[in-house]
Amino acid sequence: MNFENFFWILQIFIAIGLIGSSIAAIRFKNLIAAVIAMAVFSLALSVEFYVLQAPDVAIAEAGVGAGLTTAMYLLAIRNTTDEEVVE
Repeated sequence: MNFENFFWILQIFIAIGLIGSSIAAIRFKNLIAAVIAMAVFSLALSVEFYVLQAPDVAIAEAGVGAGLTTAMYLLAIRNTTDEEVVE
C-alpha cells in the first residue's frame, strides 16, 4: 500500500466519522449525548486538519472545539432544569 492509497482511505474514514457524529448530534434527544457527539465531531475535524498539514489549526480545533466548547455546554446543561418556572 503506498502513501496515496493510505491518504484516501484515511480521508474516507474521517469523512464517515464527521458525517456519523454530526447525524448523531442532531438525532440524540439526550443533551449530554449530543454534546459528546459534537466533541467527537471536533476531534475528527482536528484529525482532518492534521492530515491536511495544518497542525496549528488542528491543535486549536481540538482545544477549543472539543475541549472548551464541550465543557461550556456541559456546564450550561448542568445549570439548567427541564421544569418550567411559573411566576
